Amino acid sequence: MTSLSLKDLNKIPVRLASGHRLCAGCAESIIAKQVLMGTEDQVAVSASTGCFEVSTTIFPYTAWNTPYIHTAFGNGAATCAGLETAYNALKKRGKITEEIKFVNFAGDGATYDIGLQALSGAMERGHNMMYVCLNNEAYMNTGIQRSSATFMGASTTTSWAGSVASGKKEFNKDMTEVMIAHNIPYVAQVSPHNWRDTVMKAQKGFTCGGPSFINAISPCPRGWRFASDETISIAKLAVETCVWPLYEVVDGEYTLTADSARIAAGKAEKKPITDWINSQGRFKHLQQERWEPVVEAIQAEVDRRWARLQKRADY
Repeated sequence: MTSLSLKDLNKIPVRLASGHRLCAGCAESIIAKQVLMGTEDQVAVSASTGCFEVSTTIFPYTAWNTPYIHTAFGNGAATCAGLETAYNALKKRGKITEEIKFVNFAGDGATYDIGLQALSGAMERGHNMMYVCLNNEAYMNTGIQRSSATFMGASTTTSWAGSVASGKKEFNKDMTEVMIAHNIPYVAQVSPHNWRDTVMKAQKGFTCGGPSFINAISPCPRGWRFASDETISIAKLAVETCVWPLYEVVDGEYTLTADSARIAAGKAEKKPITDWINSQGRFKHLQQERWEPVVEAIQAEVDRRWARLQKRADY
């Protein structure tokens, strides 16, 4: 694929059909459709247990128009790696001739926590597969419990805010950097508000010749407490506040992309963290004056990570 025109993208088969049971306003189906537009080849999909899996494959129905396999929370990457290995063996024997791409979709719980060992192993072994994290920053499928991807200060059912608690005390793990440390060919962060950036990165991931990892911010109306028609604007705000910078790392070389490149170049505004906090009910308690030090700590950490990223990308 050499063009990103809507006309060309429209020729790609619909791989995830409508009729799934994701919540109104959920970003996961949007992200998955954008990622799957990154290749014209056939695609085999595996999916770790989570919101995306249970909502698209409620027996006896499925929203998938691709070969699909459901895996447990912890072994999505291992299952996808197994599919890729079997494909290579059959291709060597001449039993398969067509090009097939392999992708595993998983939430942050199955990526940052439960499935990290399997993911690390698959990346280290060099399987030619893509792993996509649909990052809604909590275990939304099982009741909005905190994960290591949950943003500092967020109130969840296991990191609740109260008279003596300000929500989750720890800052979120930088999983994208963990994957970069595996020295794989392609790693990127994406947001569903910028479809062109997401599709382009998916194209690169599918054609990099080895393992690729895409971390996608996936706003959750139910867990983050915002109106279901604000999903895309919330995703965009994550980028504008530098909570979720858009960038890619190709063979170790960092490049800021889209909105984030414009912010780094001074061509767009970097919005304050208070805009992010005020946009979601999970942070409502942080608007109280007594939690101002927490807000300041969040801003300082976001600024620190943004400055580090700019330096790595030669800004």
